[in-house]
Amino acid sequence: MSTVLVVQPAADDELGRFSGWLDEQGVAIHTVRPYDGDVVPDRLRADGLIVLGGDMSCNDTARFPWLEQIRALFRDAVLQHRPTLGICLGGQLLAQSLGGTVVKGSHGVEAGVVAVSATDEAVGDALFDGLGPDFQVASMHGDTIERLPDGAVLLGTSNPYPQQAFRAAPNAWGVQFHPEISPATYAEWAGAFRSSDQDERDRVARGIDDLVAADAAVLEAATLLATRFAALVQS
Repeated sequence: MSTVLVVQPAADDELGRFSGWLDEQGVAIHTVRPYDGDVVPDRLRADGLIVLGGDMSCNDTARFPWLEQIRALFRDAVLQHRPTLGICLGGQLLAQSLGGTVVKGSHGVEAGVVAVSATDEAVGDALFDGLGPDFQVASMHGDTIERLPDGAVLLGTSNPYPQQAFRAAPNAWGVQFHPEISPATYAEWAGAFRSSDQDERDRVARGIDDLVAADAAVLEAATLLATRFAALVQS
């Protein structure tokens, strides 16, 4: 059976819906949780890699030294040509690991439903072909990718944060959004969200109902990404 290593940086961001989709495709899952003391391996021995999101900044390596271990693991997965997916924080770490930069978003937290426009380069891509011209995703992030790594290909974009989906290497993809979460998970995050900015608080709160209303469309895009990724792992 093909296997995927899942790195989960935070207790409240689990593999979620992706778990069921990978299981349906016959892919076994092994999860490491560095926030709980698990060691991030220095070499990928599974057939694929997924790194999830978290509420910490990917620039806060001083507090979370295992963030650098995740970046090193990304580089190893790319060198081994293993199917690799970074989600939100994971996508930011993937970009950093190959020379990109991540900063605090100048437009505040992006949350709720985001409409992503597929770029021309998405045509023929193993994960994103046919998702466009536009597709809806679930989002919750404060940091953003300022610059993609050299040679990376932008696959999905939006305003105000343009780096929504990218291919960092022939086998490695990053997304700024959260294809793994359900509306219920988002509602839990929204309930725990704290900010001194009223606009941010309102934006996050509106996202609860918006995601419920858009769930069918969000689910369609996320399911396609998951099943395509599973097929790459198996091949």
